[in-house]
Amino acid sequence: MPITDVSKDPDALTMTVTADFAAPLQRLWDAYADPRQLEQFWGPPTYPATFYRHDMAVGGRSEYTMRGPDGDTPAGYWEFLAVDAPHSFEVRDGFANPDGSDNADLPSMRMVFAFSATDDGSRLVITTHFNSADELQQLLDMGSEEGMRQAMGQIDAVLADLEAFAAGRGVTSQILSDTRVRVSRVIRGTVEQVWRAHHEPELLKRWMLGPDGWTMPTAIAAERVGDAYRYEWAPVPGGASDGAPPFGFEGELLAADPPHREVTSERMIGMDGPGTTNELTLTPREDGGTLLTVVITYPDKEVRDMVLGTGMTDGMEASYARLEAEVLAPA
Repeated sequence: MPITDVSKDPDALTMTVTADFAAPLQRLWDAYADPRQLEQFWGPPTYPATFYRHDMAVGGRSEYTMRGPDGDTPAGYWEFLAVDAPHSFEVRDGFANPDGSDNADLPSMRMVFAFSATDDGSRLVITTHFNSADELQQLLDMGSEEGMRQAMGQIDAVLADLEAFAAGRGVTSQILSDTRVRVSRVIRGTVEQVWRAHHEPELLKRWMLGPDGWTMPTAIAAERVGDAYRYEWAPVPGGASDGAPPFGFEGELLAADPPHREVTSERMIGMDGPGTTNELTLTPREDGGTLLTVVITYPDKEVRDMVLGTGMTDGMEASYARLEAEVLAPA
């Protein structure tokens, strides 16, 4: 059990949890920065978490649900108030309604996560600030201390799984729900470089091509929230896709927080019916790379399965590999 101390101060309205780990400081930090790892330990074993959003930057937000043994699905959120990688981050932690909005009927609290190196590895001190003694007691009565002990008891296994941590250079996809899929890939480039490559038309035309045999004659990027974008592809004459019909996608920029996050709508040009909502998040990594995460929300399970069956992730992998080789590779 990594937790070495839990102290409660009713006068200061705080609860402080201290935990020690054999892993290096940066490795511990990255476990919290990567939603694929965070959701392996944020909830207790009987209430595993799924993160639908995780913007680890000031002003960002995380949203997650837990699934209990009886099928109940409590939800929560973090609002990031401060981030000083890899030393600390501060959030407002609260409960959420089923639609992801704040649940004002239950208390929220301020949590400070402080990371430090030790002779044997690293230490994490989590200080929770409550609004009143009644709220502190209410959370304790709800089992928050025991839940945190159980949740943090899973971190050692996540930190020790170095093979899984090193994986992810290629595109991986995970079904989050009947309508949501999360696609992840580590890109060998900084967050700023990857963001720029997604927003400059001439760069987009060099890498967002999917499998070999296609060109991108049209790349109109959205610059501001409310702007439309349009991407079109055409087969290369005499190439592997010669004879295939051209196609494209269009949509609108719904939200943006450069260079960490943006949300867009997407629909295939010429196709009727609802499209998808795509949420792109870029998270810096220890090795100078970027964890790219796209959460795609489909109108229903049938559309989700149809799109996944087209080999979507293979085309994304070809594009991201080209991004690294042709756009981000050192000159």
